[in-house]
Amino acid sequence: MSTPPAINQSIGKPINRVDGVDKVTGKAKYAAEFNVPDLAYGVVVSSAIAKGKISLLDASDALALDGVLAVFTHENRPKLAWFDISYKDQDAPPGSPFRPLHNATINYSGQPIALVVAETFELARYAATLIRVEYKEEAHETNLETNLHQARKPKSGIASLLKPPPPKPRGDFEKAYAEAPATMNGRYIHAAEHHNPMELFATTVSYEKGGKLTIYDKTQGVTNSILYVTQVFNIPFKDVRVLSPYMGGGFGAGLRPQYQLFMAVMAARELKRSVRVSLTRQQMFTFGHRPATVQNVALGALPDGTMNALYHDAVGETSQFEDYTEVVVNWGGMLYPTENVKLDYKVVPLDVYSPLDMRAPGGVTGMSALEEAMDELAYSVGMDPLELRLKNYTDIDHSQKLPYSSKELKECFRQGAERFGWSSRTMEPCSMKKDHNLIGWGMATGIWEANQMPARAEAVLMVNGKLRVSSATADIGTGTYTIMTQIAADTLGLPISDVLFKLGDTDLPIAPISGGSWTAATIGSAVQAACQEVGKTLLKLAKKMPDSPFKGAKWDDITFSDKHMRLKSDPSVALSLQTLVDQNGGKAVRETTGALPNMLKQKNYTRSTHSAVFVEVMVDEELGTVKVTRAVTAVAGGRILNPKTARSQILGGMVWGISKALEEESVLDHKFGRFMNHSLAEYHMAVNADIHDLDVIFVEEHDDIVNPLGVKGLGEIGIVGMPAAIANAVFHATGRRVRDLPITLDKLL
Repeated sequence: MSTPPAINQSIGKPINRVDGVDKVTGKAKYAAEFNVPDLAYGVVVSSAIAKGKISLLDASDALALDGVLAVFTHENRPKLAWFDISYKDQDAPPGSPFRPLHNATINYSGQPIALVVAETFELARYAATLIRVEYKEEAHETNLETNLHQARKPKSGIASLLKPPPPKPRGDFEKAYAEAPATMNGRYIHAAEHHNPMELFATTVSYEKGGKLTIYDKTQGVTNSILYVTQVFNIPFKDVRVLSPYMGGGFGAGLRPQYQLFMAVMAARELKRSVRVSLTRQQMFTFGHRPATVQNVALGALPDGTMNALYHDAVGETSQFEDYTEVVVNWGGMLYPTENVKLDYKVVPLDVYSPLDMRAPGGVTGMSALEEAMDELAYSVGMDPLELRLKNYTDIDHSQKLPYSSKELKECFRQGAERFGWSSRTMEPCSMKKDHNLIGWGMATGIWEANQMPARAEAVLMVNGKLRVSSATADIGTGTYTIMTQIAADTLGLPISDVLFKLGDTDLPIAPISGGSWTAATIGSAVQAACQEVGKTLLKLAKKMPDSPFKGAKWDDITFSDKHMRLKSDPSVALSLQTLVDQNGGKAVRETTGALPNMLKQKNYTRSTHSAVFVEVMVDEELGTVKVTRAVTAVAGGRILNPKTARSQILGGMVWGISKALEEESVLDHKFGRFMNHSLAEYHMAVNADIHDLDVIFVEEHDDIVNPLGVKGLGEIGIVGMPAAIANAVFHATGRRVRDLPITLDKLL
């Protein structure tokens, strides 16, 4: 027999997205595109004030229209679950979750106060304009900076396990800082931001026989949505199915069930018919957002650049009803081996909706300040910013006194600097120029956690020899469909074309919400485990065959390639998977199993992804406009499953980093307590004309501690270092240190 092909046939290769054709041809359906019989349409009415009570809500004019089916308000909503715990979801922070239409109280501007349901969307939208509302308005507070004196420690809860508070101080920061020959001290501010995915939030509820519900929801976790619905409406699990096969962008906005899900389910159950509720672009600004945050950083160093003092505090906004928290200040103690560290984090309750995880929550916020502060310290010491970071490099997370499971950051620095040409940089600000433009080069470090969560998956080797694998996870645009197909294909030695991966359905094995850069590690490990269980069953079937060459073989003795099970010691000894499944009495080989993090192995290490970012900016001397002309990001992200989808993730993060540094902010008019730039015309973000030469390097990194596959998530690491690198490049170009993001031209004129 000829030599079989390599065992790994697709992992590590730039496979095209397996769902790509469906997306570009329109075959892929999103939450508002599932048409079901007898469908009614709901339109949400939003509050015009930020705080107070509804004194009158008159829906008579709307109800008088032929075709308007109902108007739901706090006065006529059905009786629902009473306790807060029923409204909590998998990503809920401590506090009392928001309950739509609960009572007459207004907690924030834009709060949903009514749902108009009609036979057509157009009629529902028109009828919503006829709702007459009067309020008893109260004074509101939405300004973080003028309320910093109200800052307090956040309440603790289950969320603290994934978002730990700052570690206790070590050493004596005050003394070390006072004695440090080189210091910096600065306040860093960034505005609120909204996720703004292209697909608007929508839910289509199909009301079926016996009151059963099939729900098509825009969500980053169908399991989270079904838990919410069954708890709030007291519906048996067996009577609800939630599907979300495709998602047109989430970035964290879909981690929690949004209020259109509540509205659609409520209306469908009350009217006993199918209902769709879609939010408008303006209403996309009426729920979670990245919180506005104020940070203070102070660093001290010895003359040779050794850091001996680090202080970082942050105050973030939260709502009046929940304590949303982020890991903002912990990163410096992880990255730099400073002996004297003091960290603090507090929140200020304001009359806004609860903030929500947004790509690299806390990480990009904290690193933007920390890494700009590191640049300031470099100039205080008189040392190249890259040299300062190398001087303070460590393979130990000193905040927990644990080694990293792997850390190839030093190689990221080397390869990134070489690709960028960093050695040609002059140190002095304003020293590089081209025509009427000032040129600046800046760099920064990135870090994000490499987590794995529990999950389950099913693998079915069907009677035709093809493999179907499934898990109730989500593909939020990251390429989950593709990389899971690759993992399954390689585990059982099949070509990509013989594997189908299914997700986004609560009828599938349970999976956590898709976020935090843990999906590849979490679902990938479960998929691999399920396929291995199928393989073990196939080995049992092989052993039962007459004169089987596998009679004495153990699991570790075999491998799979080219649609065959083979002996590792002699790959020519093989049986086809089709032959093996034929031995199963005409039935498919089906296995469902879970994958848990190996906590005994992991507890002795800090697990993180790292990056080094190098940026060039061009600043117009007269106009103050900033253009990011080129950028290089070098990433140490463990095993790269698919270089094409992985590169896409990093590029997306880099683009968003440019957007965050130079353009993005949700502008609150504190007189009204309302976000005013609630459209894609006025909420500025990076577009094609803003993006130029972006380069990505994946540094080789082996890690057998993070998970069985050795993979680390890449969703967040692409953004965390970009804003600081850009701010540092702007300083190098102009000599002006801007600590208030975004860096708009008025701050440079």
